[in-house]
Amino acid sequence: MPPVYLYIPNIIGYFRIIINFIAFAVCYSNKALFAILYFISFVLDGVDGWFARKFNQASTFGAVLDMVTDRVSTACLLALLSQFYRPGLVFLILLGLDITSHWFQMYSSFLSGKTSHKDVKHTGNWLLKLYYGYRPFMAFCCVSCEVLYIILFLFADDKSTSLLSVCGGILNQSPLIVLMFVSTLIGWAVKQVTNIIQMKTAANACVVYDLKRSK
Repeated sequence: MPPVYLYIPNIIGYFRIIINFIAFAVCYSNKALFAILYFISFVLDGVDGWFARKFNQASTFGAVLDMVTDRVSTACLLALLSQFYRPGLVFLILLGLDITSHWFQMYSSFLSGKTSHKDVKHTGNWLLKLYYGYRPFMAFCCVSCEVLYIILFLFADDKSTSLLSVCGGILNQSPLIVLMFVSTLIGWAVKQVTNIIQMKTAANACVVYDLKRSK
């Protein structure tokens, strides 16, 4: 087995997959345990990156493993939420946007010869540069997004319920929960805007590549 499979960040990636399997296996029977396991997996997403930089163990395989794990786990959670809430289509649209945006970005980066999909220094959009260039901002948006989905999952009833009703109910909770909810909502909104910009920018890059190739 090539050593790259045994890089520390990649081993953490395998561990994240196992945690996610367990989390979704108990998501209906134990919501609290699901939330804890899912969040641990999400935190490890940042830990593996730190190990990759610390021990110079960044790899293409690791980057793909990391992105696939991120996208699949988020997609599964959004699919769950679409079953709990009305209209469920909202979460399916978010799922499609998340996957499409990152796939376009990954593929356009490959066409451009970049080593990472996070290399956006040549793009003209300031928000995209801020998102990928300033780690605390990116972390805020990503954490907000995942925590918001976890909050919605924990507050969901067993039966399909109105998304607006649940959001209104959350706003009637304790000030701490309200503050957390509003903060995550802001970060979530910024991330969705970033996803849309990323998708459009990456799509433009693919078109430019086609035009250059046709000449």
